[in-house]
Amino acid sequence: MIGASTAHRVADGWIYGFPELDKAQRAKLLASRRISNPGCYPTGAIAILRPLVDAGIVRADSTPAVFGVSGYTGGGKELIAVHERTGQGQPEVEPFGLYGLELTHKHVPEMKKYSHLKHAPLFVPSVGHYAQGMLITVPITRDIVAKKVTAMDVHQVLSDYYAGETFVPVRPLADRKWLERDRFLRADRLVDTNSMELAVYGNEAEEQILAVASLDNLGKGASGAAVQVINLKTGVDETTGLAVAA
Repeated sequence: MIGASTAHRVADGWIYGFPELDKAQRAKLLASRRISNPGCYPTGAIAILRPLVDAGIVRADSTPAVFGVSGYTGGGKELIAVHERTGQGQPEVEPFGLYGLELTHKHVPEMKKYSHLKHAPLFVPSVGHYAQGMLITVPITRDIVAKKVTAMDVHQVLSDYYAGETFVPVRPLADRKWLERDRFLRADRLVDTNSMELAVYGNEAEEQILAVASLDNLGKGASGAAVQVINLKTGVDETTGLAVAA
């Protein structure tokens, strides 16, 4: 059984359906009959934070900030209807908007649990007026690290953690090849794939580091993740039926 709702994502007896979570996760998924499909935002946030917490770079007792933007399909039928409505007299929809400003978003508990954090991260999501794709950013700031680190240190930890993973490639440090016009990181660049690309950027002079996850909120952030687990459970190649970004 794969549960797609938030109801079981942090419940005892349920295994989180993120095969790349750690080296033991696939074995746990194979042994379990109760699997919870991850949320889209947590997939990106956990992919960044879990390796850094386990490596002792980000303190488990810190409060990381997680920011993200998703296409409107991430909001379900009601939000899709708002953004795709037609006809005269309809009010204009927001081109971009923050939400979850109560700071109690339903995705926070799974971010906390599977990132191995002792406190809830500060999570602020947003939605853009486009259908699919998302970006999640986590600033690796002085106040959350256990020691002085560089962007290269962060990049090395992520690269080592996901070495060999088909669906979670780590881009070269400060990679600009995936930027549109050498400037813009599009949120929709991985649409219709099960890939989640991670990247690290830094300003060494100011000791500033930014980690970014890019994925399709309906792919690796939803149904793609479920198909990947089904493939694992049924013994077929994990990539069966799933597109991988070039």
